[in-house]
Amino acid sequence: MKHVARPSVASDDKIVSFKTDSTLEAVLRRDRLIVVSALGVIAALAWAYILWLAADMDMGGMNMSGLRMVPAGIGMMAPAAAPWSGLEFVLVFVMWLVMMVGMMAPSAAPMILMYARVGRQGRLAGAPLAATGWFVAGYLLIWASFSLAATLVQWVLEREALLDARMASANTLLGALVLITAGIYQWTPIKHACLSQCQTPFRFLMSHGGFRSNIVGCLRLGILHGMYCVGCCWVLMALLFVVGVMNVLWIALLALLVLLEKLTSWGQLIARIAGAVCIGAGVWMAF
Repeated sequence: MKHVARPSVASDDKIVSFKTDSTLEAVLRRDRLIVVSALGVIAALAWAYILWLAADMDMGGMNMSGLRMVPAGIGMMAPAAAPWSGLEFVLVFVMWLVMMVGMMAPSAAPMILMYARVGRQGRLAGAPLAATGWFVAGYLLIWASFSLAATLVQWVLEREALLDARMASANTLLGALVLITAGIYQWTPIKHACLSQCQTPFRFLMSHGGFRSNIVGCLRLGILHGMYCVGCCWVLMALLFVVGVMNVLWIALLALLVLLEKLTSWGQLIARIAGAVCIGAGVWMAF
């Protein structure tokens, strides 16, 4: 009587495990594609809006004495001495918020992708992409708060006639002070600690409780990451008051600097080099 070999239970387990891993990897690739596509669309729309506003504010050499541009995209101007209207305040806030989204979305992508991946791998939630959406909402809430603060600072500076018609510093000493302050901050332990949290998405996630499946937990974790991100980058955004809030070249350069700081292994060195350059530029401007 012939003996018929039968597959072992271990072999069956390996086959099931292989199929499960393959399925999970396919789902992870799909999630990654969805998240990257969404972030790409958001960033592209934000940059399109920035370019639209910048083109509107470049009036081709038009005499702007006694006037200020309102970032509305429709050639809106107001007397320089006139107080802001509620509409102007909202438009300036929207300008800052969209600008922050356009500048920060690329550098935040690794953290957002890691959050979605950990959620899917751990099977802690039936809809990890929805949870990731709430995480992003918490992150953007912090940058919206920063945008509100930046709007208030711009309002004060314009009331004191410290900004010109193109929203750049009209006072040399103010510009020098901002540059030197930004440069010094780049060397501080606070900058180092915040940048370290932004550079290591997985370590940040694991050190703060891991993936959250509930809305409140996702929001809180997104807010915490946003706070570290603002702590890392706020002083760089303040440089826009020196070079011009709607200076597209400098917006792009600062976005690139943030990207290099967060996504490269030598980000801390880049931050300190940028700080030294800012200090040198501030001293040169002052004297």
